[in-house]
Amino acid sequence: MKVNTESNHIYTPQLTQVSASVNTVPASFSSALSAATAESSTTKQADFTSMTRKETFDWMNDQIRSGEMSLDESSPFLGMTMKISMATGQPVDMVTDTTRINFVEKAHFGIEGARSNNDPDLAKRLQAAIEVMYRQQGQALGVDTRA
Repeated sequence: MKVNTESNHIYTPQLTQVSASVNTVPASFSSALSAATAESSTTKQADFTSMTRKETFDWMNDQIRSGEMSLDESSPFLGMTMKISMATGQPVDMVTDTTRINFVEKAHFGIEGARSNNDPDLAKRLQAAIEVMYRQQGQALGVDTRA
């Protein structure tokens, strides 16, 4: 079998034309691309002293998916992300609730409540959650740091 190594110039003008048009990027596209790149390179960090319920819930799910947290370990976080409307008695949608919460403080209050209700198991799980929050404080959200 013989391989033909000769150049075929039939397609050269088309290729040159395409190459020229690819290198000419409209300014609006270029600026939009720069803005999108800058936005995507901004990494959010976990701040359990000021997070929305949705941010905490998403962080918790990321921890579970990555194997960093078991379902049992996630139960105190799940409880802290729930909110019931006093007016309606219905759950408040976490997607639309932008209230920032200090989850470390909330867990401390939960420990006090658990102790006053003689529930040492809940107090222990909330203390473990506080330790996790202290370890994860400042870590990137939604990024798999394992290589």
